[in-house]
Amino acid sequence: MKDNILNINLETETAPYVKEVRGKDYIEYGTENWSNLYPQFLIDLYYNSSTQAAIINATAEMIAGENLIIENEDDRNLDARVKLQNFMNRANGNESLHEVLKKVAFDFKLQGAFALNVVWSKDRTQISEIYHVGVEKIRAEKPNVMGRVEAYYVSADWNNTRINKPYRVPAFNTKDRTSANQILYSGLYSPSMNIYHTPDYTASNNWALIDQKVAEYHLSNIANGFAGSYFISFANGIPTAEERYQIEQSITQKFTGEKSAGRFVLTFSDDRTKTPEIVPISMSDADKQYLALQELLVQNILTGHRVTSPMLMGIKSDTGLGNNADELNTAANFYLNTVVKPYQDHIVKELRKIFQVNNMDMPVNFVQLKPITTRFTNQDLMAVMTQDEIREELGLAPLEENVVVKEDFAKVGSMIADGMDLPLYDSIEEAEKEAERMGCKGHHIHTQDGNEYYMPCENHDQIKEVKKDCNCKLNEDANFTELHNFINEFGEDIPNEWELVDEDNAEGEHEDFNFEYELNNIINKTELASTGTARPNARSDQDGTNKSDNDFYKVRYVYAKDGALSQKGETREFCKLMTTANKIYRKEDILQMTNREVNKGWGPKGRSATYSIWLFKGGGNCHHYWKRQIYRTALRNAKADINRGQIISDAKARSEGFTIKRNSGLVAKAPKTMKNNGFINR
Repeated sequence: MKDNILNINLETETAPYVKEVRGKDYIEYGTENWSNLYPQFLIDLYYNSSTQAAIINATAEMIAGENLIIENEDDRNLDARVKLQNFMNRANGNESLHEVLKKVAFDFKLQGAFALNVVWSKDRTQISEIYHVGVEKIRAEKPNVMGRVEAYYVSADWNNTRINKPYRVPAFNTKDRTSANQILYSGLYSPSMNIYHTPDYTASNNWALIDQKVAEYHLSNIANGFAGSYFISFANGIPTAEERYQIEQSITQKFTGEKSAGRFVLTFSDDRTKTPEIVPISMSDADKQYLALQELLVQNILTGHRVTSPMLMGIKSDTGLGNNADELNTAANFYLNTVVKPYQDHIVKELRKIFQVNNMDMPVNFVQLKPITTRFTNQDLMAVMTQDEIREELGLAPLEENVVVKEDFAKVGSMIADGMDLPLYDSIEEAEKEAERMGCKGHHIHTQDGNEYYMPCENHDQIKEVKKDCNCKLNEDANFTELHNFINEFGEDIPNEWELVDEDNAEGEHEDFNFEYELNNIINKTELASTGTARPNARSDQDGTNKSDNDFYKVRYVYAKDGALSQKGETREFCKLMTTANKIYRKEDILQMTNREVNKGWGPKGRSATYSIWLFKGGGNCHHYWKRQIYRTALRNAKADINRGQIISDAKARSEGFTIKRNSGLVAKAPKTMKNNGFINR
């Protein structure tokens, strides 16, 4: 029968050892109870201690971040940048570099080390692929006379090396490329460990083991029912050994287990002195003892992992400490800088060894996970911070003293009529206040997209007349007047005869790539017959045509919001107007905005009035991106069936190839996800 007494030897249970064994070419790495199986011991603790698992999972996610990006990529050598970007997109036949790094980050935190299988090209001049190798499969070869490990042994299961025989793989060495496969094994410094690397939480493994044993003890109690809780005595003689066994089995079967609650004991006896005696075994405050032990082991595990706030790891704390937004943000920044960043920096250092071999070495960095949301809203911050303090937080220069920022009413959108921008409001009060400011009275209702809004003045004609007569501007900032003019001049409504056949974010589409021309050019090669259909819109330099000068497809772009970043409404006037105008645009017209002052204050270092709207949208921290929409306008009398999906896929493939040559990974991204959050030259 299994011994359920909680008994842990804290002196020898979890300390790893490293030793050479005669007759074996590798160095053993284990504990007294896990001979040459220390990595498996750590995995066992991970699976059996919920607290340990929560911390390791959360930390590994932080280390891996959202992605790996090239720093200041515009300033780098084009060929090297293209080569590195290709490698990051495809580190091996099945995974991107970031997918490999997510596994690396997990091993690094769990095991204190990570291993990569580096695959050389046939001519041994380049590293063609890298694969993650689980640290539990690696053992180091005995070092040479200089103390250097020249190879590692790999086995699928070190617990059964008869079946899973270890095989030798040379260590990563750029000077000796004889073997096509090499192992790169690395980790942070571990005291007294010259061959292997131990995790940073080794000192708390005893407590994680207690966590495991306590859980097993309680599980056993539930399964076995009594668990030493009752003493049963029969006073009617001593039965035979076989009879004693049958009695024990009968009681065990009837009264133990998690489903035995509420059962009763029924006995029959012709003599009161011969009835069985059932005496409860008192367990003084056992529940309180285990509660105190649970709190103690959780705190010690957190301490071993250097976690200052359990909420960071998804562990609920009833103490109230570290549970508010300010403390969580402080704890998150501390943990990021003292724990996560050293892991990330070490991974980058090892990666650059590979990049150097392929002549594509340049600084790369992890995109950190999104910070914890604070308890203060934008309105709260605006109420207590000055204008220049807010601009400083955004990385913008202070406004000059003679610049006046006028508070606008909280309009929800606008409509453009006869070249004039007419505001829309959610409430009658706001519309009438705006009417008062303009010099008219009252309000009127306007319906747009099935929703009712309130507008200043008693009707449309009056608001337009007032604007003309008093020369009043609905927005006194010329910055947005220029944007209104642009939307009025270039924004298009979707014609009824156009059919939307595909929409996607402009992932990697370079500003110089003519998507529409390429799309229609592919169709030309299918030898379509012309019908002389008239073109639905005016000609554009980027409008592709078939051989009869008829447009089959139109490509337009929509200013869209990345819902994964925020579900809140628009906060910037530029973004409000671009989204509520509900227009589609040609790329060539969007590119014209680069030279127009449509969104002042968001250019380089916050000083320039112009910048690339195609790349940086609404500026730093903006949550928007350009969505590409493909419309079919005419496609008749084709001599062969047209595979629309294949044609669009081919055009997208050409776009991606063009982008790799010209480079612009910023197109589809919301600035919030870019380096420096999309601030230009911050």
